[in-house]
Amino acid sequence: MDSRQQRLLAIQKRLRLGAGHVVTDGVLNALAVAARRHPLARPDRHNVEVIRNIPYGDRAIRDHHLDIYRPTRHPEPHPVVLYVHGGGFRMLSKDSHWIMGLAFARQGYLVCNVSYRLAPRHPFPAAVEDVCAAYEWVSEHVAAYGGDRSRLVLAGESAGANLVSTLAVAATYRRPEPYARRVFDTGLVPAAVIPACGLLQVTDPERFARRRRIPLWVTSAILEVSRAYLRGYRQPQPGVLDLADPLLVFERGAPPDRPLPPFFLPVGTRDPLLDDTRRMVRALRALGCAAEAEYYSGEIHAFHAMVWRRQARRCWRDIFAFLDRHLRAPALRPAVFAARRAV
Repeated sequence: MDSRQQRLLAIQKRLRLGAGHVVTDGVLNALAVAARRHPLARPDRHNVEVIRNIPYGDRAIRDHHLDIYRPTRHPEPHPVVLYVHGGGFRMLSKDSHWIMGLAFARQGYLVCNVSYRLAPRHPFPAAVEDVCAAYEWVSEHVAAYGGDRSRLVLAGESAGANLVSTLAVAATYRRPEPYARRVFDTGLVPAAVIPACGLLQVTDPERFARRRRIPLWVTSAILEVSRAYLRGYRQPQPGVLDLADPLLVFERGAPPDRPLPPFFLPVGTRDPLLDDTRRMVRALRALGCAAEAEYYSGEIHAFHAMVWRRQARRCWRDIFAFLDRHLRAPALRPAVFAARRAV
C-alpha cells in the first residue's frame, strides 16, 4: 500500500458515515434560507408564483413534497421542468434549491422542484422510488397548474443529474422494477434531459482517482457518497444497481424501447466528476441520441448555481438555447405513448 492510499484510508477513518455531511447540510441550508430573504430573490419580483409543499407521495413523509414555481406573465400552457436537487444523495432539498426553480420559471417554465428521501437513512433505491413517484404525479396533475406535459424537461445537478438520467432510462426502457415500470406506463417521454455535472455511476467510485490525480479529500468524499447510497448492496446480482448507474445502462448499448430524448450536459473542466459526462455523451450518441455537452473552462462542480458569475450566466444561456431548439420544434417533441401495462 503506497503513502497516498494510506492517507486516503486515514481520511476515511476520520469520516464517520452520516456525521460530516450533517454539518455541511445544515450550513448549506442556512445559507440558502438567508439568500432567499434577499429582495431580489422574491418570486413576485420576477413574475413568478410559488405553491409550496404539494404532496406527490405519502403525505406523512416530509420528503414526499414538491414546490411549483409558476410564471404569471407567460401564456399557458407552460413547458414543464421536473427539477431534482443534488447533494450526494445525502443532503439538501427543494428548499435549498429554490434558485433553480426561480431561474427556470423566469423564462416561462412551470417548475416542479422536488425533495426525496436521503441516504444513509434511506439508501438506494429510495431516492429512485421517490423521483419515479414525482414523475407519475407530474404526468397526472401538472396540467391542472397550467403545464404542458408533452414539453416535459428533466433537470438536476450532481446526484440530481444521476436521478433525472435514471428517470430517462425508466421512461424509455422496459424495466423490471415496479416503480420504473410505472414511469414507463405513463406513456410520457420527456422532451429533454439536462443532467448537469453528474455523478452518473455510483458504483466503482475509485475510478476518478485511477484516471487522474485528484485531491484525497475529494476521492474520500466520492467514496462516502457511494458507501452511503449503496448500503446493503455489497455484492448485488447483475442488473440490480442499474438504476443507480444510468451511465452503465447507456454504455451497455441496448436499444431503448422508445426513442431517447435529447440531452444537454453542462460541466466544468475542473469538476472531479468530469469523466462521467464525457462517457455519457459518447454512450448516448452511440445510441443515436441527440446529446450535447458543454465544457466550461476552469469551472468547478455545480458552478452554475453561482448565478452571479459570468460563466454561470453563460451556462444558463446555453441551457435555454438548447431548450428553445428542442421544445419549440414540433418534429422533435416527444410522443406520448399509450400505456401498455404488463399482463
